[in-house]
Amino acid sequence: MMLDVPNEEYLHLKEIWKILDVHGNEKIKRIFAGSIAKVYGYGGTDLSKSITGFCKATIKLGVDQINGKVEISDEKQRRVGGGRKSITEIYPEIIEELETLVEPLTKGDPESPLLWTNKSTTKLADELKQRGYNISSTTVGELLKDMDYSLQANKKVFESSKDHPDRNEQFEYIQKTVDNYHLQGNPVISVDAKKKENVGNYKNNGKEYSKKGDPTEVNAYDFPDKKRGKATPYGIYDIENKTGFVNVGKSYNTAEFAVSSIRNWWYNVGINMYSEKNKILITADGGGSNGYRVRLWKKELQKFCDESGLEVTVCHFPPGTSKWNKIEHQLFSQISINWRGRPLTNFETIVNLIGSTRTRKGLSVECTLDDNTYKKGIKVSDEEFDQINIYRHEFHGDWNYTIKPKCNIFETSKV
Repeated sequence: MMLDVPNEEYLHLKEIWKILDVHGNEKIKRIFAGSIAKVYGYGGTDLSKSITGFCKATIKLGVDQINGKVEISDEKQRRVGGGRKSITEIYPEIIEELETLVEPLTKGDPESPLLWTNKSTTKLADELKQRGYNISSTTVGELLKDMDYSLQANKKVFESSKDHPDRNEQFEYIQKTVDNYHLQGNPVISVDAKKKENVGNYKNNGKEYSKKGDPTEVNAYDFPDKKRGKATPYGIYDIENKTGFVNVGKSYNTAEFAVSSIRNWWYNVGINMYSEKNKILITADGGGSNGYRVRLWKKELQKFCDESGLEVTVCHFPPGTSKWNKIEHQLFSQISINWRGRPLTNFETIVNLIGSTRTRKGLSVECTLDDNTYKKGIKVSDEEFDQINIYRHEFHGDWNYTIKPKCNIFETSKV
């Protein structure tokens, strides 16, 4: 029960408290709160609580300090801005360490910027403790949330009916190879072809701002316009520099077109950024125009190696895991977000919309139009294939291999 003190007296106490609350330390504040309780006697604790907002236990501690029952030295008083440091202040590298644990097995919807991991916070905390970090599972959860991760239930997204037994090992092998290339300053690019788009006045999913009651009118049906054809955007995403390059083709999505797109990236962008480097790492899907079984893909890469002098290493994602390729959720999803609600009326519009794609995290995209015609069904004979200077890695040589310029053939024999 709070005492019924005069209003003027109550206001005076409140004013004193406002000054102490700004300039006083914790000990002084507790003593003030305890002083009110002690001086006013019965009901003083409630009065003090009303003025200071302290709980009764804190007010009692203040009374005990006044009565000499409890001693707290000045050295133990917390400074302004003091208190426990955040985990990132204690371990500045903790974010990077946590990312190395979840990155090799990172899962993500390519049409969403949200990423998630199937490792529990408890398991991640245990692994961090083994590395010498004193961290709880709760803190790990908070860090993951800040990093745009969250724990999700299983979702059916695999393209194959059964996972390959070496799926996780291949993910880890890719990550290790990427880290090694980045450590040496060599370029690492993620490549793939985005889905074909009808060129014309067709509906494009999504919304954009326009005058109320005046939406953009598009064709009622999505039958392709044979005169305008379809656009095939082939993307190259520089993982380290977070930059994108897209080659928009008017013809078929063939292995020749895929390598031509990589060639365009190198001579338009890559050669300027990596002029002193002679190696490139490509991460690609297991199928499509850049699939690991496509002979023409390897033959065209050999041509690129010979003319550029570059040594090209390719690491393919296991079958059924194409959505895990970096380019899917780092580049293609951002392009889809940028042009949502905009009819792709012509190739110029497509190139401009892709080239204007930007994100707050620094993504920039360069886009070119490819007018070349690429033929389907080109066969590569055994004799031609044997001329490719290819070196297969010890681990899954079908998924991981290096193609070297023929002018730089080393004494090491091909596997």
